[in-house]
Amino acid sequence: MSMLENEKSSAILRENSKWIPGGVVSLNRKSDPNICFVKGSGSKVTDIDGNSYIDYQAGFAASFLGHNDPDINAAVLKTLQEQQVLMGAGPTLLEGEFAELFCSSVPNAASIQITTTGSEATYHAIRIARAVTGKDHVIVMQGGYNGWHNDVACNVISQKENVGPMRIGEEYPFDSLSAGIPKNHSDLVHVVNFNDLEGIRNVVTKHEVACVLLEPILQNVGIVKPLSGYLEGLRKMADDLGFLLIFDEVKTGFRHALGGYQSLCGVEPDLSTFGKAVANGYPLGVIAGKKEYMDYFVHPDKEKRVMIAGTFNAFPLTTAAAIATLQKLGSAEHQVYAHVERLGELLEAGYNEIFPKLGVPFYVARQGSAFCIYFMDHAPVNFHDILDNHNFELDLQYRKKLIQEGVFNFPAAIKQGSISFAHTADDINRTLEATERVIKNL
Repeated sequence: MSMLENEKSSAILRENSKWIPGGVVSLNRKSDPNICFVKGSGSKVTDIDGNSYIDYQAGFAASFLGHNDPDINAAVLKTLQEQQVLMGAGPTLLEGEFAELFCSSVPNAASIQITTTGSEATYHAIRIARAVTGKDHVIVMQGGYNGWHNDVACNVISQKENVGPMRIGEEYPFDSLSAGIPKNHSDLVHVVNFNDLEGIRNVVTKHEVACVLLEPILQNVGIVKPLSGYLEGLRKMADDLGFLLIFDEVKTGFRHALGGYQSLCGVEPDLSTFGKAVANGYPLGVIAGKKEYMDYFVHPDKEKRVMIAGTFNAFPLTTAAAIATLQKLGSAEHQVYAHVERLGELLEAGYNEIFPKLGVPFYVARQGSAFCIYFMDHAPVNFHDILDNHNFELDLQYRKKLIQEGVFNFPAAIKQGSISFAHTADDINRTLEATERVIKNL
């Protein structure tokens, strides 16, 4: 494919900017090139200028079954045809069915509450932890993303001048993603590097820590996996030192296994949060966990009771999508996880043949259907490892040239790519052919 034209996309951004600050309603979507996508089917998307792409972005990995999966859309359409209602009084028709299916899918989930977004789910999880422990301090990961709210809006892709060099066993400055966070609030949030148990232990000895909240694989800075013993060490430390362990599985969740990544690593968190793939891109989040903690939502003591509310929680369309998604993910007929694993292996093997031709260090990081190319010579163990060793400029050039070849990975360095169930071996082979053309021109 030749150089793509995106004139209409650019015009939309200019026009939107008259009414929307930045021209985009979620500013982490803004990129260069900034493309307006208008249609998606399976593994393919089309932009407003008529260009077609093989897609590995998929709503930041939300559309795991593929865009507009017919089974999911049929379930949503059924709720419309039945005129199901958003009443705001009493239970909805589908929330109990979804909750039972979810808890049977995720062995560590004894009960759940439903939200509209993953950020809401992590917000509630922290509230529960504070109510349960009577403590206020929270630990999050440098390079982790857990949502937009004050407790977690910090330290994702930081610059070294803001957080300093790598310091094993120590915490890093709060590198805010937003103005408007009061200092006395951010003082309760402590940032350590992933895979650094000593850093967590040191914070817990100095502060009254309610919880450690982390993605069990860092998937907002590519694919950074836990070292052997790290998650197990967190579980033991939580039990020994009296804080709750919360897994943010909004990205890892149903993308890697029907039971969440927690079912693969064998470590049971106290609470966990889900979103994105749970409803194949329809807006639905989940907070799940041990019943003794989830029951704080209905605690008989008003001083300990945790509030949960939301007009659109368990909205019929999104709940129907989530039920259909979990049914398809668990279906013996479709073998979703085996299919995406085969495609992931095919892509990884192809990359390992192609990238040596570039003549620079590289590493293909992959977990199932999620992948990232690092321009460094080893698997990263934390964010500072990436910051110190990855070639960010080359990464960005590579992604932009790939888009010109009709393969869409988000045009920002170290962002995860995502294979969907709708992808085929032909999609992977065409992606590798495009990659080979890009490598020759880099």
